[in-house]
Amino acid sequence: MDIFLIISGSLLMILGIAGCLLPVLPGPPLSYLGLVAIHLTSKIDFSSKFLISWGIIVIIVSILDYVIPIWGTKIFGGSKFGVWGSMVGLLAGLFIPPVGIVIGPFIGAVAGEMIAGNRQNALKAGFGSFIGFLAGTVVKLLVSLIMLYYFVAALI
Repeated sequence: MDIFLIISGSLLMILGIAGCLLPVLPGPPLSYLGLVAIHLTSKIDFSSKFLISWGIIVIIVSILDYVIPIWGTKIFGGSKFGVWGSMVGLLAGLFIPPVGIVIGPFIGAVAGEMIAGNRQNALKAGFGSFIGFLAGTVVKLLVSLIMLYYFVAALI
């Protein structure tokens, strides 16, 4: 049973790293499940505090992944219309994975600024949304890589 859990955990960790780069897969949650899989083996025992802490981190990072592009729009000078457009674009993009998740907030922010009449600021707000998406990807990747470190360290 331990070999099955270690192989399953390894696959989940690989999918978790891939999921940080492919918007279709939920990267950090898959990596977390990889940690849980090896925790269930008879040889590896993470503390409850460790698992709960990482569970909370994964939830926070997963939420931030959707919020950071909206913040990016706002930081790059987007108005309320651009922020709302980014949110609507993100939600609409969820139905067209993986491309929609990447470009949905950008298109939504640009459209929102155009509707508001801020044509000069539209691309800047859209760029802010894209930078926010990239920042969210980096955060997810870092979290998954740290979990991968703990996974490998536990196996060694």
